[in-house]
Amino acid sequence: MSHGLQRRIAVILIYLLVSLALVWGVHRVSYRQALTPLNERGQSDLALTVDRLTSQMQRYQDLAVLMAAHPYLRSLSQQPAQAELRDLASRLLLASADRTTALNLLYFSPTGELLAAARPDTAAQVAGQAFRDGPVFRRALTGALGAGIGPLGEDQIRSYLFAAPSFEGGGVRGVLVVAVDVNQVEQVWRGDRPAVWFTDARGRVFITNRSELLHWTIGEGQLTPPDGQPLSFTRREIADNVIWRAPLGAYVPDPALVLTRNVPQVGMQATALIAVGSAARIAALQAAVAGLVLLAFGAVLFWAMERRRVLAQANAQLENRVAVRTAELSGANMMLRREVTERQEAEAALKRAQAELVQAGKLSALGQMSAGLSHELNQPLMAIRQFAENGALLVERGKVEQAQANLTRIGELAGRMGRIIRNLRAFARQESEPPRRVDLGQVVASALEMTEARLAKDGVTLNWTPPDQPVLAMAGEVRLAQVLVNLITNAADAMTGEVRELTLSLTDTPRPTIRVADTGTGIAQPERIFDPFYSTKEVGAAKGMGLGLSISYGMVQSFGGEIRGANRPDGGAEFVIELPAVPDAMVAE
Repeated sequence: MSHGLQRRIAVILIYLLVSLALVWGVHRVSYRQALTPLNERGQSDLALTVDRLTSQMQRYQDLAVLMAAHPYLRSLSQQPAQAELRDLASRLLLASADRTTALNLLYFSPTGELLAAARPDTAAQVAGQAFRDGPVFRRALTGALGAGIGPLGEDQIRSYLFAAPSFEGGGVRGVLVVAVDVNQVEQVWRGDRPAVWFTDARGRVFITNRSELLHWTIGEGQLTPPDGQPLSFTRREIADNVIWRAPLGAYVPDPALVLTRNVPQVGMQATALIAVGSAARIAALQAAVAGLVLLAFGAVLFWAMERRRVLAQANAQLENRVAVRTAELSGANMMLRREVTERQEAEAALKRAQAELVQAGKLSALGQMSAGLSHELNQPLMAIRQFAENGALLVERGKVEQAQANLTRIGELAGRMGRIIRNLRAFARQESEPPRRVDLGQVVASALEMTEARLAKDGVTLNWTPPDQPVLAMAGEVRLAQVLVNLITNAADAMTGEVRELTLSLTDTPRPTIRVADTGTGIAQPERIFDPFYSTKEVGAAKGMGLGLSISYGMVQSFGGEIRGANRPDGGAEFVIELPAVPDAMVAE
């Protein structure tokens, strides 16, 4: 490489690096600037949401304060309270609850005795013993207004409680409790934007306009769903903005700008998630424009410099040397193109030969299985014919229920034939797709269904227990089924003794693994089993050419997996196929 070429390459690389740094800086500055109006609008929306909640809670608080001084309730504090007076007070509380959509209104004596309630049957669920021993009720006994989150019982009713004291003779003679139905409060703004939640002192989501976030625990650096494991998420600070990336639900933005505000009126903290997609798009657009401008300017500058250099070089060379050099370069170029064309043709021919060899192996396996498969198809066909004839006779004789049973059996047999034909068609198809997520249990079941007749014919006992849940791996479904069919038929060929057992097992950890073990004669040279044209069978059209395991080895390698073969200590051979696990991002799909 000449000094001039090195210098030009260095200039281009330096220019590209500087341009990349400038584009990155433009993107960073643009993103920060775009976050500022988002933050302002988000703070405004969060303030409106907080005001809406506090105004809704305020009317229940006013109800508690005003109703506590009602004569009916003050009369209940006199001992002993008459049953008729209690009934009047309860009806008064029920009417107030119905008009204000409150969950319940309850009136207690200073000792915690329930004197009247709008809905006595649910009184214990809203304000039970835990509430009467709690700070809200105790604060009302001191003459102040108590407020707080109600206990969450087995019925999972969320309530917010206001406890107002009732004074008589200079002291507290009773406590009126107003239970607010949080579900009713959320109903009017559920689904609105932005996504907002209110957390209590423990960080638990108590009120939210996204029901999927209810009862989550929002801690410092930790998000925990109800009865679940902590959710991993990333937190990033840009200037004065906090950005979260956390998959909290389909209707919760990700990534999102996080805004918080304390709400002392209800003793909770409000949090809003603002979608930052628009800011990211603006920043990306501005960075792209800057990059295009820099690239265009660099291209023009480079073109001008190269034009000047080429002209200077052309003027310095003699015309005859230019002609000779051009001729030499033209010849070399033609030779290079011809060589490239030949190599491309050779590579294409090699790929075609490999594909034809794989397809020939599959068709050979299909030919070997044809006798057993024809029996598997002929048997249900004969049964279908017999059931159809019997069904016609039964219909003529008026035995409709028995005829329906025959038709049901015909449908089951036709379904079995369809599965066999579908597996054959998939097995014979050429697959060129890249590895994808497959269920290994289904692939093993498909291979066993295609080799079922062969195993039954040879008297082979199959030991196979399907897994209880899917075992996923990255592979090609058709090619992996061909590998398993090849291993199963090889095992059947190798078992010539009295004990003929084929064992298949499937494990999920540490990598998805399939094991095929037999009780045959074993492998004479385990280190050569995957070499092309190596075979322990007799040479001939019916015995194979020794390419099955070599092709299987290449297929498993194309998935990114491994295949091994070895002799078992107690006799026979075992083949192990290890496949790559499915990435976590694809498991959630």
